[in-house]
Amino acid sequence: MKIAVVGSINMDMTVTAERIPLKGETLMGDSISYIPGGKGANQAVAMAKLGAEVEMFGCVGDDSNGQKMLDNLNHVGVKTTHIQRLEGVPTGIAMITVGENDNTIIVVPGANGRVDNAYVDGIKEELKSYDMVVLQHEIPLETVKYVVDYCAENQIPVVLNPAPAAEVPMETIEKVTYLTPNEHEAVLIFGDGLSTEELLKKYPEKLVITQGSRGVSTCLKTGEVLTVPARPAKVADTTGAGDTLNGAFAVQIAGGKDMKSALTYANTAASLSTEKFGAQSGMPTAEEVEKELGI
Repeated sequence: MKIAVVGSINMDMTVTAERIPLKGETLMGDSISYIPGGKGANQAVAMAKLGAEVEMFGCVGDDSNGQKMLDNLNHVGVKTTHIQRLEGVPTGIAMITVGENDNTIIVVPGANGRVDNAYVDGIKEELKSYDMVVLQHEIPLETVKYVVDYCAENQIPVVLNPAPAAEVPMETIEKVTYLTPNEHEAVLIFGDGLSTEELLKKYPEKLVITQGSRGVSTCLKTGEVLTVPARPAKVADTTGAGDTLNGAFAVQIAGGKDMKSALTYANTAASLSTEKFGAQSGMPTAEEVEKELGI
């Protein structure tokens, strides 16, 4: 299958420490690493490592980080033909603190902020050749809506991972094929008037809510709420686990798998990704996931 990702490309500056500092507090860090990231690029890499044919659409700066991002994507097999390099604009950066099996992240968009409607106009015809388009929220929300509208008009399935958390117009929700928020993002989008179960039943096999250590849930078309429990893991770094889940889910769904099989596979891939350091470097291959699942 062929999957297009329209999204962010960042350099992750990751600091490890004994724990995440409190407000106003200074801690001594253990290490610092510069690792390719960005939710869009992460999901593209996850899919490529799982065997999909993937192209990344987005922008980087005309700087050393931008070149490193392109080299890294090409190295794992992600096509980069339509990524624009912009003069005078820095490549996006994410500053990540890892401690106590958790993390905090601050994103400086840089070139990701230039993934605008004009950029999308230049790739529209190319998107028609893909079986699925995957989107996130680290590019302008207006652009996300613009791509969703275009895909809906041209019957291109869309997975929208609404992260970082932001409000999503109901019109956009109706047009996407799959929406994959975590619990916090789901409340921001839908409010807290409905329970998780009621919300899932309102959008069967469209809404997929991730719940961290409690797994991932959706409602099947039969009306049954399905929760796939998380696989126990020896956690080293949770950065990129959600992106791994989204990438793996997209690969499985685009490949024709049913919802239960797709989420079981995706949950396993996400769990395996937490056992290694770094978002992209920790992402498993198809062989590793299949071995864990015994298939």
